[in-house]
Amino acid sequence: MILASSQPDRLAAWKKALSDFSCKDLIVDKLLTDRLDSLRDEVVRSKPDLLMLDYELLGLHATNGAASLRRLCTETNVIIISGDISEGLEWELLKAGVRGICRYDIPAKFLKQIVVAVKEGELWIRRSLACRLIDELAKSTSKNKAYRATMGLLNELTQREYDIAVRVGNGESNKQIALACEITERTVKAHLTEIFLKVGVADRLNLALVMTSDSNAAVADLNTSLDSSTL
Repeated sequence: MILASSQPDRLAAWKKALSDFSCKDLIVDKLLTDRLDSLRDEVVRSKPDLLMLDYELLGLHATNGAASLRRLCTETNVIIISGDISEGLEWELLKAGVRGICRYDIPAKFLKQIVVAVKEGELWIRRSLACRLIDELAKSTSKNKAYRATMGLLNELTQREYDIAVRVGNGESNKQIALACEITERTVKAHLTEIFLKVGVADRLNLALVMTSDSNAAVADLNTSLDSSTL
C-alpha cells in the first residue's frame, strides 16, 4: 500500500494509524510528493494493491487525476482523504474508480476499517451516495434487460424480414429496399408492418436504432472472438 501526500504530518498520522495493522503482508510506503506525475510513476513501478491519496495532490482536475491513476494500474484500489467536498464531487470520484473517500479528521480506528473494507472489495462512501448507487444500478439493470429482450425479438424475424430491417438500419428508403430485394414498395411496407410488430417498435426510426445496437453488439462479439483466437 502507498500513502501519498505533500504534507509530512498527514503521512505520519496515517502510518501511525495503520502501524498495528493485522495483515502481515501489507507493506506501507510513504510517498512525500507535491507532483501527480511522480505519484503516477510510483504507481506504475510498484503496482500497489491500495493507494491512500491526499485529495490535494489531484489539484483542480480531481476526477481526471483519479481516473488517470486508475487507468495506470487497474488493480490498485484508491482511497482519497480530503477536506469537506461536495456530494456531487464525491459521486464523480466514485464514478472515476475511487473505492473509498473520507475526511482528514477521520479517527484512526476508522481509517483501519476503511482499508480492510476496500481490500475486501467494498466501498466506503457517504450513505446518500450508497442509495444513489443502488438507484443507478437498478436503472442500468432495467435498461439491460429491455435491451436483451429487444435483441432476442430479432430472432423471430424471417431471413427476408431481417434483411429489410438491416437495410432500414443502414438508412435505406423503401424504394431503395424494394429495388435491392426485387420486390414492390407495397411489399416492403407490408414486411415493415410485420417487423414492427415482432420487434415491438412503433416506427422505422426506432427499428433503425435497434438495428444499430444489434450491429454494434455483433462487432463487439467478433472483436472478442478475434482477441481470444490470438491468445
